[in-house]
Amino acid sequence: MELKVLLRQRYVKRLFLARFISNLGNGIGPIALAFGILHLPHGNATQLGWVLGSSTITMILMSPFGGVIADKYGRVKMVGLCDTWGAIGLLVQVGFFATGNVPMWVLLAANINFGLMWGIWWPAFSGVLPAIVPEDALQKANAVNQFVSNIAYLTGAAAAGFLVSAYGSTLALAIDAISFLVAGLIVLSFAHVLPARAENQDSMLDDLKHGWKVFLSFRWIVVIVFGFSFVVMCWAAGENVLGPLISLKHFNGPKSWGFVLSAESVGYIVGSLLAMKVNFKYPMRALVIISTSMSFYMWSLAKPMPLAIIAFTAFLWGVTLDLWGSIWSTALQRMVPREALSRVSSFDALGTMLFRPVGLAVAAPLAGVIGITRTLEIAAGITFFVIVLMLCVPEVRNMQFVPLKQDVSGDDSSSN
Repeated sequence: MELKVLLRQRYVKRLFLARFISNLGNGIGPIALAFGILHLPHGNATQLGWVLGSSTITMILMSPFGGVIADKYGRVKMVGLCDTWGAIGLLVQVGFFATGNVPMWVLLAANINFGLMWGIWWPAFSGVLPAIVPEDALQKANAVNQFVSNIAYLTGAAAAGFLVSAYGSTLALAIDAISFLVAGLIVLSFAHVLPARAENQDSMLDDLKHGWKVFLSFRWIVVIVFGFSFVVMCWAAGENVLGPLISLKHFNGPKSWGFVLSAESVGYIVGSLLAMKVNFKYPMRALVIISTSMSFYMWSLAKPMPLAIIAFTAFLWGVTLDLWGSIWSTALQRMVPREALSRVSSFDALGTMLFRPVGLAVAAPLAGVIGITRTLEIAAGITFFVIVLMLCVPEVRNMQFVPLKQDVSGDDSSSN
């Protein structure tokens, strides 16, 4: 489907606008929160790791139930409500930052609340595009969504370094919170396009068990989700905790780290443009191979190498991540039975993020014992080893899309 035809689909432009606004905040938020906490009178990297980890832990705990909630009560509605409610907690956090006194319980409460909403949002969003665009347009729609989101993220990351340096973290965190509120209200304006699933006699536990069985029936999904739980663990430790410390110690603080994250965001944009065009015969094989860019990224931070090299490896990782986002989403939407899509996506979310809190929590203490360089060298080694192991699984190497005409007719050999 041509891009101009895709954009004429009802509600598509409204969805992309909401994604642009919320991802503008996503680009600002990590930098603002990291340096906001590090600049508190008693702030440190360990505290930052625990705060970031709290949102991930609650997301992990909520995500299986989030998939059931989204399948039952409407995916668009849940996306809008989660963005809106998550913003309220972030605004409370902003109020405390404005006073200069931010107790640990406030940071934890705001980020736990956001994690709970995130655990519903992720599986809910997986079913939004399939409801508003034709089957043959899914990869392009996913790629355009990624492109719009990444342009916004790049803009936010580029602005974050300036905002934090010039005005402090409070203003930047306020923009982040308001972006989620506005995006949520936009999505709620067309929540009616996804009605709740027809009533049935199954309990939430029954729906959860059924989603788990569907998830386990796709071995390539299970292997990749489990493998990426380790990749994400190392990424979180390096980029969210140790990266800002390296920037403060060796470079120019938030401006330098904003430059690195901006380079990663440019990679996202390039990846989304590539995803509109590429058609891998063996998509999972190709995606796993290019994921070695994560190992190079962590290795460049370990020494650390010159900032330009770090930024370049971050750029390559950004390209990789966005190709994953577009093609992986399309794979789930085309291969997984539609009625169980959000539940399978919820187990994807749970597994992928499972060890992220571990990375966030242990990064600073481990670096304190063995040094930042050795910690990041270990992270690079773990990611490379896991990637090799994933490629050893035939279902991952040889996975191919079911021909589209079979998907449309309902002849999906992957369905249970």
